[in-house]
Amino acid sequence: MAEKPHLNLVFIGHVDHGKSTSVGRLLLDTGHIEAHIIEKYKKEADQKGKATFEFAWVMDGLKEERERGLTIDVAHKRFNSQKYYFTIIDAPGHRDFVKNMITGTSQADAAVIVVSAIEGPQAQTKEHIFLARTLGVKQIIIDVNKMDAVKYEQSKYEETKKAVSELLKTVGYKPDDIPFIPASGFKGDNVAKASENMPWYKGPTILQALDSLSPPEKMTDKPLRLPVQDVYTITGVGTVPVGRVETGVLKPDMKVTFMPSNKTGEVKSIEMHHEVLPQATPGDNVGFNVRGIAKNDIRRGDVGGPVDNPPTVAKSFTAQIAVLNHPSVLTVGYTPVFHCHTAQVACTFTELQKKIDPKTGAVKEENPQFLKTGDIAVVKITPTKPLAIETAKDFPQLGRFAVRDMGQTVAAGSVMSIEKKEM
Repeated sequence: MAEKPHLNLVFIGHVDHGKSTSVGRLLLDTGHIEAHIIEKYKKEADQKGKATFEFAWVMDGLKEERERGLTIDVAHKRFNSQKYYFTIIDAPGHRDFVKNMITGTSQADAAVIVVSAIEGPQAQTKEHIFLARTLGVKQIIIDVNKMDAVKYEQSKYEETKKAVSELLKTVGYKPDDIPFIPASGFKGDNVAKASENMPWYKGPTILQALDSLSPPEKMTDKPLRLPVQDVYTITGVGTVPVGRVETGVLKPDMKVTFMPSNKTGEVKSIEMHHEVLPQATPGDNVGFNVRGIAKNDIRRGDVGGPVDNPPTVAKSFTAQIAVLNHPSVLTVGYTPVFHCHTAQVACTFTELQKKIDPKTGAVKEENPQFLKTGDIAVVKITPTKPLAIETAKDFPQLGRFAVRDMGQTVAAGSVMSIEKKEM
């Protein structure tokens, strides 16, 4: 049987709006987890005084998360719909964990944004929609969750839909092209099964909406780019980097150079979901054994590429950024942490070149003195240490970044051009 097309799906949204519960419900109702496991979690949840958390616990495998009732790490779960197989990246909604969410969202082909019908969109919902947009997630589905808690009233759904539509417009999504689905992750309405409690709604379930997504265009004709997420040493095997192929093809016997560490090794074997692969193509999250590289030679944030077309290391780069949330103003010399693919590197704003009118794309101001929340600008950035990065035009997944400071996302952007560092 031919493998179904693969999509990476991220669930994002405000903390407590029911992401993990919605994911748990989806997995249960599509037969990917057994009802008895949910029962076991239900007993545990009741004993800890956290009734209704049982679905969420399926995703929240970490013990610490159970104690705190929060999603911390980015959990990966696989499931099949009729048309696709999905890797669900359950991105945390809690504010401390946005950096994990950025990593998750930058890997996503599509996003389900979960918004509670009780409260409607919150500040965090806006941040997440903005990030999804800036990180290049083109396909989104809005899950208006917790409909059971508002007695399945159409007016509450319409109110939430209207508020979310306004947010979507401000960041350049077209709400008319996006499915809004009134659902209850806790009760199971419109997740995998059509609800009988909302006869006024005629649209798809979440599962049906997932099947109407388009699979990502596989950039197999481009040179290999594989950002490293982790590096393991496995006894008897050797050094095993783990990461997702973004472009190109990874094959055994291939010589791969990792930048900016500037180390080269030869691929011996490739594994995904504990199966040996003859090759890995874009979208595959793989572990691969490399000969000639020691564990400490390379690290998270390095990018693997072919020897004859190694990943670019930036001395500086020019980018278009959107300032999302800065408490004062952003000026030359500001040095926050940039999150790009799996790398996190402090970078300095060395020139503010021009402000752009977001609606027309025209230049509003040359060489502005400062930038503030809401501004779109072209800037020059200098990393404080070597950073492997590409232009968004050539390698979209490695040309987008988020800027973090003071525990929040200050800005996000895409790389227009790079001044290369000779390695």
